[in-house]
Amino acid sequence: MHARLRDRTLEELYQRAVVARAEFPALAPPYPKLPESLVTSGFERGTALNVDLFFDFLRTGDAPSPEDTAEVVQIALSRIRDGETLEEVLGRYSLGAELIWSRVRETSHGPERELLDDAAITLLRYITLITTRIATACVQRAHDPRWELLERRRAIADALLTGRDPVEWAGEPAVAVPDAFLLAAFRLGTAHGADTAELRHRIEAIPGVFLRLDSGGWTALLPLQPGDDGTATLAALTARLLGPGRLALGQCAQTESPAPFWVGVATAASRAKIPEVFAEARTLAELGRCLGRPHPVCRRPELLFEYTVAAGGSARAGLAAVLEPLDTQAVLTETLDVFVDTGFNQLATARLLNVHRNTVTYRLARVHELTGLDPHRPTDAMTLSAARIARRLETACFAP
Repeated sequence: MHARLRDRTLEELYQRAVVARAEFPALAPPYPKLPESLVTSGFERGTALNVDLFFDFLRTGDAPSPEDTAEVVQIALSRIRDGETLEEVLGRYSLGAELIWSRVRETSHGPERELLDDAAITLLRYITLITTRIATACVQRAHDPRWELLERRRAIADALLTGRDPVEWAGEPAVAVPDAFLLAAFRLGTAHGADTAELRHRIEAIPGVFLRLDSGGWTALLPLQPGDDGTATLAALTARLLGPGRLALGQCAQTESPAPFWVGVATAASRAKIPEVFAEARTLAELGRCLGRPHPVCRRPELLFEYTVAAGGSARAGLAAVLEPLDTQAVLTETLDVFVDTGFNQLATARLLNVHRNTVTYRLARVHELTGLDPHRPTDAMTLSAARIARRLETACFAP
């Protein structure tokens, strides 16, 4: 192929690959052990770097140097450091190459298809080179004492949260395991990337903390000092969550917008209590997420009613079914929502919906007629309020 035609064809293929790489995060399955919002930024950045590096390799014939691939390798190591397996991380490369390659090839014809076919060997060489460098860096890092300590702390967190005694490292000065903890279960909102990772790093920097990541967020076990019932540690955690130019808890309390993250907190006075308290903290965090609560910190005393509904298990589904007669009545559902949210204030409901008070009266009467529950009666109103919470939890993939 003529050099000028080859360069032009390569540029056209590159532009299509750029479009295809933008689709890759949506097509690729998320890491099974890590919260999606934590890895999104690095995932997108790594995909862009790999496409650019491969096409540079294709244009010049020169394989990327270790310096060229340093950022790609570092992104992969970060995922492994977070607890993902090397197999999962390396698997993204063959998956990504296959998806992007097939998307570009589907729209290629003539010289483009011919050039792609010739480039298959170059792609294989590139994937082999990158995965080899990642695996090598991982092996080298595994001998780093700091990496080994991180693995030990992660294993201790797993043992504590599942009710096992981490006796293997209990006597090592480098990994002291206290008896009492404040558990903080984080669930993430729509924020991703650098902000989410930075939040996690602020928590990780707390002295003595044990951190465990999962697909929904992460859980931190913060050691309690003698005489602390969790109040002092919670205050320190709250301060840690704030920062210059960042969302403050006080600001959250003044707005109805959902928080960017939620943290359910509860105190375990002994190691034996940790699994039970972990379930409570996780339920509280999920309540904040599912209900779009404006307050990031979720404690049981402030969410007693919601927590009782959430902990209802099989009863929760039955409670949610109370509102099924309103499934096709969007206007009635909205009116009931506003009525409950305004503290059962009919005038405020009419004002917020920009309708006459008599219209609200009629709509609430229809709710009574369809559900059998009168929003004006205190006991019925509480049932309807609980049913709304149960419905939102059931439809928000609530997973305590």
